[in-house]
Amino acid sequence: MKNYMLVAISLFLGSFAFGQTLEEALKKTDNERYELATKDFRSLITKDPAKAADYYFYLGQNFYQQGELDSAFGAWQKGASFDAANPLGMVGSGNVLWHKGDTAAARKQFVAACTTTKHKNAEVMRQVAATYTYAKVQNIDAAIKLLNDAIKLDPKNVEGHLILGDALLEKTPSNGSPAIAEYNKVLDLDAKNCRGIVRKAKLYQRAKNYDSAEELYKEAQALDPTYAPAYRENAELNMLQNKPKEAVENWKKYLELNNSDEARYRFATSLYLSRRYCDAITEFEGLHTRNFVTFYTRRMLAYSLYECNADSQLTDANTKGLEELERFFAMVPADKIAAYDYKYRGLHYSKLGMDSLALLDYQKAISMDAIWEKELSGLIAKIYYKAKKYDDAIKYYEIKKAGKAYNLNVTEHYELGRAYYFGPQNYALADSSLRQVTDQSANFASGYLWRARANYKLDPGNVLWAAKPFYETYLEKLTPEDKANSYNKATQIEAAKYLGDYYVNSKEGKDLAKAKIYWKMVLDLEPTDSQAKAFMASPAGR
Repeated sequence: MKNYMLVAISLFLGSFAFGQTLEEALKKTDNERYELATKDFRSLITKDPAKAADYYFYLGQNFYQQGELDSAFGAWQKGASFDAANPLGMVGSGNVLWHKGDTAAARKQFVAACTTTKHKNAEVMRQVAATYTYAKVQNIDAAIKLLNDAIKLDPKNVEGHLILGDALLEKTPSNGSPAIAEYNKVLDLDAKNCRGIVRKAKLYQRAKNYDSAEELYKEAQALDPTYAPAYRENAELNMLQNKPKEAVENWKKYLELNNSDEARYRFATSLYLSRRYCDAITEFEGLHTRNFVTFYTRRMLAYSLYECNADSQLTDANTKGLEELERFFAMVPADKIAAYDYKYRGLHYSKLGMDSLALLDYQKAISMDAIWEKELSGLIAKIYYKAKKYDDAIKYYEIKKAGKAYNLNVTEHYELGRAYYFGPQNYALADSSLRQVTDQSANFASGYLWRARANYKLDPGNVLWAAKPFYETYLEKLTPEDKANSYNKATQIEAAKYLGDYYVNSKEGKDLAKAKIYWKMVLDLEPTDSQAKAFMASPAGR
C-alpha cells in the first residue's frame, strides 16, 4: 500500500478551522487532480498569507502523493520557515528529515509538533502517523499509537480510521481483518465514503478476491461518479485479470474526470506495468510532445520500445530506444540510475549489432549489484558465443544454469553444447547439454546432428558406432524444405556417409543393401563425390 504513496489528507481538520476553498483543494488532491489542487493551494497562500504555513504543508502533501518528492520537500520547508511555531510546519520539517533518512532529527520535530498542541490536536497526530505509515522507512507501532490517540480526541473523523487501517495492514500484511475493521468503521461514520469502499476493494484485490473487489469499485463509482480513483483502481484490476476491454473503459472514465498530463502519465505507467508496451509507447510519446518529460518517462519509453519490438528484427525502435536512454542518462541524478537502465541499453545495443557496447553495459549493471550476474549471464554468454569466445560463453551459461538444467532454455542448451564442442572440446559435456535440446525439442534436427558429432568424437575409431542413432534421427527430422535447402547439403552428406560406412564396416550391423541406400543419397546430393562413386562402382554397390 505504501507503493501507492497514499497520503492522508483530512477533509475535517479538527481544531483547524479552514474555509471551504481549502476543502475543495484537498478534495482535488484526493481525487488525483494534482495540478488543479496545486493552483488552489498557491492561490490560498496568496489570498490568506496568515495561514500560509498550513497551506504549504498540504501543498507538500499534494506533491508527495503524486510522487514529486523534491517539490514536496520545497513546500514543507517553506511552510516551516514561514512560521517556525506552526505545528503543521513542524510536521512538514520533520517529513523532510524523515524522508532524507535523518529519523532522529525528524522525531524531534514530530514530538515538538505534538507538544506544542499539548497532544490535543488530532490532525497533527494523524499527519505524523501518516508519515510513519507511508514513508519508505516506517514506524508502524508509533503510527498506531498516535492514531488511537487521535481517534479518542476526534472519534468521528474518518481519516483516523483510514490511516489506522493502512497502518494495521502494514503491521500484519498476511492478515487483513484488522484493517477491514477500521475501513468498516469509516463506512459506519459515512456509508457513502468512497475512499473507505475503495480501500476495502484494494484489500480484497490484494487477497486475489477479484470479484468482491470489482463489486466494491463499482459501488464507489455508483455512489460518486466523479471519484476518479475508483475508475483507476478498477482499470488496474482489469489489467491484472487480463480484461483489456474493461480496463480501457475504466481508464477512459478516469481520464474524462482527470485528463491532465499527470493523469495520462499514470495511465501510461499502468500500461507499462501491465506489459502493454506498444500502447505505453503511444502515451509516453504523447506526453513528450506536450513537454511533459521526466527521466521516468524517458526510461519507460526506452524500455517499452525494446519490449514492444523484442521479437522483431527491425532496428528503428532500438535506435529510438537508445536515443531515449541517452537523453535519460543526461538528465537522471546519479543516485537514481538503476541496473535495469544499463540492461536495457545493452539490449538495444545488442539488437543493433553493437555487442561490445552491450557487454560493457551488462557489466556495469553487475557492478551495481552482484545479483545481476545471474540475471544477465544468459545475455552475456550469447555475446561471447557469437564472438566465438567459447570459454567465456561456457562460464556465463554455467552461472545461469547454476547446476539446474531447467534454468536454460533450448537455445541456450544448444549454444552451451556447441561451446563445449568447439572450446575446451569436452565432448561429454557437449552431449549432455545437447541432450537437453533433443529432449525438449524433439523435432529440432540440428540437435541430433550435434549430438552425432559429439558422440563421434567420444568414439574414436567407431568402436561403438555411437553416433549412428543421432545421424539417423537427424535425417528423419529434416523436412522436405530442409532437405532442399543448399545450406543443409553438407550435413546430409556427412550423415549419409557415416551411415553408409556403418552398414559396410560394422560387425553387428553390416548390411550392404542399406549401405547402398545411403551412398546413393550421397551421390544424389553430390554426383562427383569420390567415396560414393567408388562404393557404387564396387560389387556391393552394383
